[in-house]
Amino acid sequence: MAIIGIDVGGTFTDLVLFNKESGVLEHLKVLTTPKEPVIGIMNAIEQAIDDLAKVDTIIHASTIGTNMFLGQIGIEPPKVALITNEGFIDIIEIGRQNRPELYNLFFSKPKPLVSRNHRVGVRGRIDKNGNIIENLDKEQLSRKVDDLCKEGIKVFAVSFLHSYKNPVHEIEAEKIIKDKCPDAIIVLSHRIDPEPMEYERTSTTVVNAVLKPVLSKYLDDLENTLRSSGFRGKLLIMQSSGGVSHIAEALEKPAMFIESGPSAGAVAVAFFSQLMSIEKALGFDMGGTTAKASSVIKGVPEITTMYEVGGKVHMGRLVRGSGYPVRFPYIDLAEVSAGGGTIAWIDKGGALRVGPISAGADPGPACYGLGGKDPTITDANLVLGRLPTKLAGARLLLSKELAEKAIRRLAGQLGLSVEETAWSIITIANTIMSKALRLVSVEKGHDPREFSMFAFGGAGPLHAVEIARDLGISSVIVPPRPGVFSALGLLVTDYKHSFTYPIVKQVDELSEDYLEKIFQELEEKANRILEEEGIPWTRRVFRRYIEAKYWGQGYTLLVPYYPNIRKIVETFHYIHKNRYGFMNYEEEVVIVVARLDAIGVTVKPRFPRRKRYEPHHVKPQTQRLVYFEDGWKLSNIYRTEYLEPGSLIKGPAIIEAPDSTIVVPERYEALLDNLGAFHISEV
Repeated sequence: MAIIGIDVGGTFTDLVLFNKESGVLEHLKVLTTPKEPVIGIMNAIEQAIDDLAKVDTIIHASTIGTNMFLGQIGIEPPKVALITNEGFIDIIEIGRQNRPELYNLFFSKPKPLVSRNHRVGVRGRIDKNGNIIENLDKEQLSRKVDDLCKEGIKVFAVSFLHSYKNPVHEIEAEKIIKDKCPDAIIVLSHRIDPEPMEYERTSTTVVNAVLKPVLSKYLDDLENTLRSSGFRGKLLIMQSSGGVSHIAEALEKPAMFIESGPSAGAVAVAFFSQLMSIEKALGFDMGGTTAKASSVIKGVPEITTMYEVGGKVHMGRLVRGSGYPVRFPYIDLAEVSAGGGTIAWIDKGGALRVGPISAGADPGPACYGLGGKDPTITDANLVLGRLPTKLAGARLLLSKELAEKAIRRLAGQLGLSVEETAWSIITIANTIMSKALRLVSVEKGHDPREFSMFAFGGAGPLHAVEIARDLGISSVIVPPRPGVFSALGLLVTDYKHSFTYPIVKQVDELSEDYLEKIFQELEEKANRILEEEGIPWTRRVFRRYIEAKYWGQGYTLLVPYYPNIRKIVETFHYIHKNRYGFMNYEEEVVIVVARLDAIGVTVKPRFPRRKRYEPHHVKPQTQRLVYFEDGWKLSNIYRTEYLEPGSLIKGPAIIEAPDSTIVVPERYEALLDNLGAFHISEV
């Protein structure tokens, strides 16, 4: 039997297939079909295997949720109604008083996901301790729901004050909605996000309600297509937190899966950093549309508990207040518009710019010959001799003539040669991507010079060494199968579920016994789910966390749990100082939430180390001129199929793999290890 991992990106759909019996790992890349991604998925599967009955598990990562909030054509959000307390219907519009663009007098907040005439306020109130101080007005709610149903509303988000303490009013509302609209999709906040802070909880509930019918249709289409093609195994979905789960959870909490594709890359970095005994690793994933950065410490990707979907990104940083908050655990990623298909252009002031618009898969960069006319980063790399004329295992032929023609238009306006213009595009792109890596290292209190950089994605190894040099990173690792490395991450991930319990008490009001009892209850709930998924006791791992803050702060920090409150407080102070530059011993610390991550460890493909090796220089397959910072250099060209462990390659050189291309500048050398990874360092 076989396992398949499929990662649908903005430009390419990547597939990795592992044959359990033979231990053989196969991979391929096909162009994504943005309007109908299932077509691209099936194209990849049909090329990879002739009989889907031989596959027992398919693990899928997709960005369909993100694409909907970014306005992708063909993905229409449904009409949603919000049921909440009387006087609170504008909570999703008022939000927090964050100003994403402080000096922009014309800034406008993102359009509310629920129009005002579809927001319903109902009498009834529960206090912060869960006590009912006013009963829910069922007759009032029944009349308003009846009106909404007659308007054709099929999706309802229900979020009442303090429902995380007492959900009785939300449960009563659900019964009324089911009675009036039997076919309605209903999302209750206490099931989605049982935590305090009503704006964030309501926003998370609404985002889930908007995504639910969209993701349901997509997953239904995918599963039906797979089943009709002979697939009889399990279909698993990658979460934004770095774990997988069954379709049922994806449909229950679809916002947990918005950034599933980029998260798979961070999981792969975590797996291989452990395999290579690397304690601190930075992931640099440059694909066809964007570049992503992540940090992994001791084999665990860094996690954030708050994300904004559909928000603006400035130089890799998500601009708080520009999108719709979602409160779920996400792998902490920085993402910039600097993929191979990112378009270079000249602004009104005559300056060269790169991004944020991408040529995507259709029509793609000019060199693809599919109708694209705009110059892209891929065109620049081809013109400079850094890319071969065949990509994706020779499935995609590139035209250097078309690339030069596209860049020549910019060169004429800039008064530069084609080569100088192409190099300027590369330099600007590297600066943008360097910023993303700083966001997940320097701005998190880490020194990038202490890290090794894992460079992957179809374009990552093209730019990695020059970016690492700017950051002072001395070790660049290009892992095996770099072009499909995120898809490979799908095969080495685990089942993962997150559970929370609201506390909201100062530390002097709590005891270790009280916290221990809460975590035991959460573990009992987790064990029931892992049991249903067939995970034996020996492969269950529980990680306990506390979300804490100083009294009066609006946002929390994630702190590892210790069965000692003093230790929890000391750790919180330390993390706060690392993140914000200060700590305050005099301020009271509040524990807001207890969080449990339950992990079902999967049986992973083995990556056997090949024979022992001694570093030795190898002859190139050919040579060609390649443009670097100081001009054209005659460079050796190597192809991975002719290399073996111990192969030592000195720059300037290009290493061509079926799924990616590696640039080794002058004064650097690359060593191929017995896992199939290249280690690049300065000589």
